[in-house]
Amino acid sequence: MSRENWKPGNMLYPLPVVMVGCQREGEKPNIVTVAWTGTVCSDPPCLSISLRQERYSYGIIKETGEFTVNLTTKELAWAADYCGVKSGRDIDKFKECGLTPLKSEKIKAPGIAESPVCLECKVKDVIPLGSHDMFLAEIVSVSADGKYMDKSGRFNLALADPIVYSHGTYYGMGEKIGTFGYSVKKK
Repeated sequence: MSRENWKPGNMLYPLPVVMVGCQREGEKPNIVTVAWTGTVCSDPPCLSISLRQERYSYGIIKETGEFTVNLTTKELAWAADYCGVKSGRDIDKFKECGLTPLKSEKIKAPGIAESPVCLECKVKDVIPLGSHDMFLAEIVSVSADGKYMDKSGRFNLALADPIVYSHGTYYGMGEKIGTFGYSVKKK
């Protein structure tokens, strides 16, 4: 078996593609697309996002201490890419992408109505890491689009056709290959 050794780098792929909503009081809402994100705790439910300090959204989130994380779908792929390469300093991303700000239940930052799941988050800590700072946040509310509920009344994200990011490319999720614990389940 042949292997190559490379300089250290991020090769932990694929990653979820999420659109992060944020807003300062009295200003237009903004969206930034983030791939450096992940679950960090179950109880209390917490996640992290990492942003470069020079990003427009960085200052908003640092100042307000809140943001939303919105899952993306194949239908939202173009908007997700656009919101990751354009700056909210210059444009209204909601307007440019034809997206609808979703009023949050427990925070002031908007969600995205077209997203299948919106996680409302309050920042607990900001950890400087180098090129990015990590915002560690508690999830204080979750809203899900009812059209993704299956016949048994459970939320089925697969119905939304979620996308992931891998080394500069967006992909669909593909087919289901198992469920948690299937390797030890009695046959």
